[in-house]
Amino acid sequence: MTGIIEGAGAPAIDLPTDGGGRFRLTDGSGQSTVVFFYPKADTPGCTNEAKDFSALIDDFAAAGARVIGVSRDPLRALDRFKARHDLKIVLGSDEAGAVTEAFGVWGEKSMYGRTYMGIERSTFLIGPDGVVRRVWRSVKVKGHAAEVLAAVEGN
Repeated sequence: MTGIIEGAGAPAIDLPTDGGGRFRLTDGSGQSTVVFFYPKADTPGCTNEAKDFSALIDDFAAAGARVIGVSRDPLRALDRFKARHDLKIVLGSDEAGAVTEAFGVWGEKSMYGRTYMGIERSTFLIGPDGVVRRVWRSVKVKGHAAEVLAAVEGN
C-alpha cells in the first residue's frame, strides 16, 4: 500500500454519511480534518476506535478540527453502528472505494494464512488548507485518538 505523505495535498473527499448527510473535505471552512479509515463497522477494534474518537469529539471541536471515520460499509450498516454505540462522530461510506484508494489505504492483507483485500487502519490530519499534516499507518487502537488530538492541538 502506498499513499499520501505529510506535506502533500489531500485527495478530494465527497462521501455520503450516516443519517443521510454528506461530507466534503472542501466544506471545512477553516477547520482541520481528521480522517480515520477503519476496516469494518461493529468489529471489536473498529468499535473501540470509533468510541475513542467519539469520547473526544468536543475536544477535537475545541481545537478546531472535525472528525470523520471512513469504511467501505454501506450506509445502513453505518447507521446501525452509530446508533448501537451512541457514536458522536461522522461516519462516511466509501462503498465504491475511490477515497480509500486515493489515500492508499486499500490493499492486500493477510490473516491466518488467508490473503484478502481490505483497509489498512490509518489516520490523516489535514490542515484547513488541504495539506496533510500528519499520517498514521498501521494504527494500534489503544491511545490512538488521544495521540491524534495531541497532534491537532499542537498544530
